[in-house]
Amino acid sequence: MLCYDGLTGDLLKAELRDGTQYCSNGADQFMIPLMQEYRTKYPSMPLYMRGDSGFAAPSLYEACEANDCKYAIRLKQNATLVKYASDEDQALYRATRENTVDYAVEYGEFEYQAGSWSRPRRVVFKIEKPHGQITHLYTFIVTTMEAEPYQVIQFYCGRGKMENFIKEGKSGFDFSSVSSRSRVVNANRLQVHALAYNLFNWFRRLALSANMRKQRIDTIRLKLLKIAAKAVHSARYIVFKLCSSCPYKQEFFLLNP
Repeated sequence: MLCYDGLTGDLLKAELRDGTQYCSNGADQFMIPLMQEYRTKYPSMPLYMRGDSGFAAPSLYEACEANDCKYAIRLKQNATLVKYASDEDQALYRATRENTVDYAVEYGEFEYQAGSWSRPRRVVFKIEKPHGQITHLYTFIVTTMEAEPYQVIQFYCGRGKMENFIKEGKSGFDFSSVSSRSRVVNANRLQVHALAYNLFNWFRRLALSANMRKQRIDTIRLKLLKIAAKAVHSARYIVFKLCSSCPYKQEFFLLNP
């Protein structure tokens, strides 16, 4: 289970769990210490959390509400939610009756209480007709945010960036490496890999030139680390002599002006 800072990409917390556990199992216990730490250190800072439908659990909603953390969590589509959105669904059909080619979208909201919820909560939704299609796609988000429905949807869609962070962690820093038979060893290894990820993310954000800050670890390794060079020692300096035909020498010089 991973929690990232949505602005910087820093890995705030990582926990190794059994692969058979569902996403939302223990998510509230995972997030509560992190939210409490932010509340203690930054009491006036607003907190926002977003998660996909795997984290749609009443215990997580209540944990966020108890710690003054606004959330936007996707709900899995079901017949009841679609029924609540039927008016906007019909409005979209009417709006696209004469034009079935172009993209069209409708937003809305309603109060909803699932059987496992202790109280009703706000649900915002988006119904869209993709370009060149006649079918409608639905997105339902349960939220405590007070923004307009389209703004909540936009905020939630930023969660897609986390998939890139997770992919980089797994492919570039071996987050999924669990080669030991001991879970304790594997859990500690994950923490070391998480530290390596954060060190690189800080290095990328604070040291690299602007045109390189979006590049991934594999690219940075290729351009800056895996370079053949000759180290020449003198009384005062150590000089690295690079090949004059090195294709990435410009990037290396930008890092070492």
